[in-house]
This record gives sequence, C-alpha cells and structure tokens, in this order.
Amino acid sequence: MLQSRDPSFSDPVGGTDLPGRDRVLAFFAAIAIVTVLYVGREVFVPIAVAILLSFVMAPVIRVLRGIKVPRSAAVTSVVVVTFVGLIALGGVLALQVTDLVAELPKYRINLSEKIRSIKDATGGSGTFERTMDMLQDLGRELEAPRPGQGEEGLLAATDGRPIPVEIKQPPPGTLGTLSTVMAPLLHPLATLGIIFIFVLFILFQREDLRNRVVRLAGAHDMQRTTAALDDAASRLSRFFLAQVALNASFGAVIGVGLWLIGVPSALLWGIAAAVLRFVPYIGAAVAAALPIGFALAVDPGWTMVLSAAALFIVVEPLVGHVIEPLLYGRSTGLSPVAVIAAATFWTWLWGPIGLLLSTPLTLCLVVLGRHVESLEFIDVALGDRPPLSDSELLYQRLLAADPVEAAAAAEEVLRQKDLDAYCDGVVLPALKLAQRDAARGALDAGRQERIRDTLADLLDHLPEPEERLTQEADAEEDSGPRPEGPRVLVLPARSALDEAAGLLLVYRLMADGIQAEAAPPGGARRLASGQAEAIILAYLSPATPAHRRYTIRSLNRDPSARRRVMVADFMSEGPPPVLQGEAAAVSTVKGAVEAAQVEATPEAAAPTAVPARAGAA
Repeated sequence: MLQSRDPSFSDPVGGTDLPGRDRVLAFFAAIAIVTVLYVGREVFVPIAVAILLSFVMAPVIRVLRGIKVPRSAAVTSVVVVTFVGLIALGGVLALQVTDLVAELPKYRINLSEKIRSIKDATGGSGTFERTMDMLQDLGRELEAPRPGQGEEGLLAATDGRPIPVEIKQPPPGTLGTLSTVMAPLLHPLATLGIIFIFVLFILFQREDLRNRVVRLAGAHDMQRTTAALDDAASRLSRFFLAQVALNASFGAVIGVGLWLIGVPSALLWGIAAAVLRFVPYIGAAVAAALPIGFALAVDPGWTMVLSAAALFIVVEPLVGHVIEPLLYGRSTGLSPVAVIAAATFWTWLWGPIGLLLSTPLTLCLVVLGRHVESLEFIDVALGDRPPLSDSELLYQRLLAADPVEAAAAAEEVLRQKDLDAYCDGVVLPALKLAQRDAARGALDAGRQERIRDTLADLLDHLPEPEERLTQEADAEEDSGPRPEGPRVLVLPARSALDEAAGLLLVYRLMADGIQAEAAPPGGARRLASGQAEAIILAYLSPATPAHRRYTIRSLNRDPSARRRVMVADFMSEGPPPVLQGEAAAVSTVKGAVEAAQVEATPEAAAPTAVPARAGAA
C-alpha cells in the first residue's frame, strides 16, 4: 500500500521525512522481513532462483513465440533444455573434480621443488623460511594420528600413553552403498526439482501473475504499476540474459585458453570462471587464482604459471571494461558501495547461493524502488543515479559555505550546458529552494547572508565574464570589437536572497558585455539617481504589486532621469504581469538579460505608461 506524503514533513529537496511512529514501524517491518527470509531460506532460495531464471528465459520464449511456436511447446522446450544442460554441466563438473583429486599427489614433487627454489632465491633464511617451517610443522601436526575417544577408545599402553582403537564396521551391502552415495545428492536434486516446477509455473502463468500484481498494487494507479512491470520485465530480462551469455563466453574463452596452455582440468577451471564471475569484484580474482595456483604445482618451470596469469590479465579487463559497457551499459544500476553491501548481506542471509544472487536480487529491489513511492529510499540508497540534482547539490554546498566544491560542480555542468542553462537550470532553482526554506522559517537571516556570500565566492571562482567573452570571440569567424554595453543597475528587493539573485543576474549581464552592478537593498534611491539607463528589480521574496508600485514611484521621482524599470520575479511560475510604469516583467535570468538588451539602450525612450495586462492591479 502506497503511503501518502505529508506536506508538513517535506524537506526542501523533495524527500520525505517520516514521522517517528512510521520510522519505528518501518524498522520493525524490515527486521520481520529479514527474519522470515532467513528462517524460510529453504523455501525462498528456490523461489528467488526460479524468478531470476524466468527473467533469463523470457526473451528466448518471446523469440520462439514470434516465429509461431505454441506457448506450451516454447516454455516446455526452453525449460527442459536449460535444466538438462545444468544437470549435464553438474555431471561434467563432478567428473572433473574427481579426476583432479586423483591427480593431485602426482604434483607434490613439483610443488616441493618450487618451494625449495624460492627458499634458495631468498637465501634460505628470513621471514619466508620461518613461515614455511611453520607451515610444515602445522602439516605434520595435522597428519599425526588423533587419540581415540569414547568408552572403548582408550587403552592403557605399557608406557602409560593411550593408544587409539579403531572399531571396524562390516562392509555395507548394495543398499547401504547406494544410500551413502545418494544421500549427499538428495537435497540438491530436491532443490533443483522445486526450481524446475516454479519456473514452469511462472512462465506458464506469466500473464495471470502480472494481473494479480496489478490488482494487489491497486488498479486505480494502473499506469504506474504497468510502467514498473514493463521496466522490470524488459530491463531485468535483458540484463540477466546478457550477464549469463557474457559470463558463459568468458568461461569458454578461459577454458580454451588454459587448455591451449596445457593446464590440466581446463574444463573445470572454465566452468569455475563462468560461475565465479557472477560474484561481484572478487569473483574474477578467485577464478584466476585457482588455475594459476594449480599451474604452479603442475609445471616444473614457470612458463605455464606466467601464461595462465597473462591470459586472465588480458581477458578480464577486455570483458569488464570494453565488452560489458557495450553490451548492457556502463553500470548495473547499482552504486559500488551497494554492490559490496548487497554481497555481504545476501551471503550472510542465504550463504554461497546468496553471494551469487546478490547483484540480481538487489537490482530487482532498485527497479522496484524507482516506481513505488514508498520504496523510493531503496533506489536512493542503492542505485547509481545521483542522489541530488545539480540544483539540490548546489543548495547543499551553499548551506555548507563550500564555494570550492560548488565551483567544481559548476565547471562540470558548464562543459555540457551553456551559461543560460546553468543560471536558469541550476543556480536559480537552488536559490528558489533557499527562498522556500526562508518562507517556512527554516532559514534565518544569518544563513541567508551566508548563502549570498558563498554564491558571490562561487561566481568569483567561475571563469570571468571577460574570459568567456574572449573565448567566444576567438571562436567567431568575424570577430570585431564588441561595442560597450549600456549601464544596468540591479536592485535587490528586500532580503539577502534577493541580493544573491541580483549577483547572479549581474554576472550573467556582464557575460554578454552589458555593464552592470548590484546595489544593496537600502541604497536603491541613492545609487539609482541619474546613474543607469535601465534598472532591474530582482525578487526572490514575494513580489507583491504594492511593493513593486512603491519602488517604481521612488525610482521615478526625478523626471529628468531617463531610465527603464524592469521587474525580475524569479519565484513566478510564468511571465508575471506588467504593472503601470514597468517596461517589462520576467521570471528567468535569460529573460532579464534579453529585456535589458532591448530596453537599456541609448535609443530607448523615457519610461512611459505601459497598459497593464489583464489581471494586473
């Protein structure tokens, strides 16, 4: 059930501050969910694997349906082929492990020679030798016979020391041998059977399950539910199928490469590399360490070891940094910290299978968080999208009085956007957030002044308007001298935030070669008298008609002064109405610059009465 937002708890960046009771309930609900997942892992693990396998198989089934294969035949054939392949792969893996264990004693001499050569290279003394002696002592201790225990396990020898007594059971019969062999296989086979049934059910009843999810989520918000399901079905299916195909190809290349190098059990190491690559970050390293360590014991020399290491050094970066971005984007949709945290959490919860499923399961939660409002915190905490927009980040840095980081972020934005887009799309929305906080009493006068001063420092850190003009002039084919622009005075209306908006407007006007300066709110009439061809009143605080009329009358007391008065009401959602005596009224920085270019010219006439728009007072 989606939780409605309470405006009284909204923060300035659009988040949700839950009341204390809701936070406590959410905390206990999370603990209950984790407890259920842990206690019922024998049931939930097969279901999770079945859901992920259904995402992998769904694109293949759609392709078969597209070539007129009946649904039942398509689903059955894909599922049966997949599970037969998994069983065959498990059988091959078991045979490879058995052969490897049987061959290990043959390579003990080579490994001893390698250890002896390393000891000779290090001079036969020092830390390495002490470490090897310690390992040998531990090995002898582990190989020593353990004294027998139990009622019949100790007999007093002639020297008083207990001697072990071994009780031999009669050889098991055929049924006993079969039971011993089958017992370790019963649990994996049962789990595989449960997964098989769930996959068939999910794929056969896919539309019915989708409709049930829509009904549970609420049919009144069908658009959001359908968008979430479509995103999950398409995005996750493509990602999982691409990941399976890529990791399988990686394992095949590693297996073939190790076979060509001459490493025994190359098929085993290829399968291990494909499976371990599902483990984030450390999987590829472990997959490389196993065959390299085995090559160290097999080869009397060092050629096989170095060749195996070179194979992984070449293939893994090529797959991870070239093929993966081309195949399914630059990232998995998860932040790096989230990948590590998810791997730790799911491993603790479900063991090794949780480690393999950690990234897919967490990605499913992130996709769900992007479409369900009450679960948005999951996307914010684990997703790779920036948690703050450019304007929210700037406002946070202004509050922290950090113009250096704000300038670094501004330079990054200005590489992709022009100056107008940065002023109206980043700085002005940040100042609007500050004004909303000030309006609800969350921002006192001292912090408003700190925001104004930090913004001034930020504008000083940005490229100077003259430098920007020089760069633009050099890029033009016909670069003649720019005419000196008119004089514009920017008058903040009341507060320090109005002054901050005025500083931004002055910076933008000077970037276009318009001579401009900002006046403090208290010195408007003194600085304005006879000094400027155009005046812009900058408002972030409420631009009431009464205040606008009073300010215009104050500025026009000297009838001999030729000045054009414009109003920049930056909090207005659209173009504000033009009042009597105003030349123009705008709501954006770009609009104010364009109005100044038109109105503040030597040819502009003295201010005349402008007919008020409909609705203007």
